[in-house]
Amino acid sequence: MSTHTTVDPAELDAHIAAMYRDVANEAAGALHFPTGRALAEALGYPPVLLDRLPAEAVRSFAGVGYHFDLADLRAGERVLDLGSGSGMDAFLAAALVGPRGAVTGVDITPEQLAKAERLRRDDHVAFERARIETLPLGDESVDVVISNGVVNLSADKAGVFGEAARVLRPGGRLALADIVTARPIADRTACQADLWAACIAGASQRDRYLADVAAARLELRVVRDNPGYDFTSERAQGASRTYGASSVSLLAVKP
Repeated sequence: MSTHTTVDPAELDAHIAAMYRDVANEAAGALHFPTGRALAEALGYPPVLLDRLPAEAVRSFAGVGYHFDLADLRAGERVLDLGSGSGMDAFLAAALVGPRGAVTGVDITPEQLAKAERLRRDDHVAFERARIETLPLGDESVDVVISNGVVNLSADKAGVFGEAARVLRPGGRLALADIVTARPIADRTACQADLWAACIAGASQRDRYLADVAAARLELRVVRDNPGYDFTSERAQGASRTYGASSVSLLAVKP
């Protein structure tokens, strides 16, 4: 099994920054994966909810599944969005928790953060530049952690889930969508930073991914497949077929 240590961290950061700068700039032709409103609707986002969000944020959506039904956000809750991008999921969370709630989005791509901040209309939404492995929030400070197609980009997935567990209050929920594989990624693929940034080369084998969630002492409640997602470039589709890459959504709860 690949340990995913063969990718050069600096090269990976550069590819992630470049790829998600293109997402922010809506340069879909340069990407390995689909983006935008058509993707969001195909994955299950209700059009009536998308209509409430800034259209530019929706056009830059690059998620891999739908998880808001699992998150079951309630008025007044505090939400953290890991890898918030141009803000679509954060803005949707803000609409659901209302002005008595609070939403924080964290991301590392400057262009994504700048776009999200420009589109922000509500005081109870904030964006910060931070890595999802080292969160700038206190212990037991949020009710719900959400994420969409982002954890697979991290070389320390166990660390990400550990941080999510740390910031969640007891009884808090982790709801996310992500890419997993049926077979372990070979080192020859894992070392390709552009495929890692495309959400394939860094993806964990499904059993290992779920084990990392459980190791963070988060209780898995729901794991479901998202058949509506597929990659767009021929190269990414080939790697996806080789390793059995697919999208899943899950819900876990902190005891």
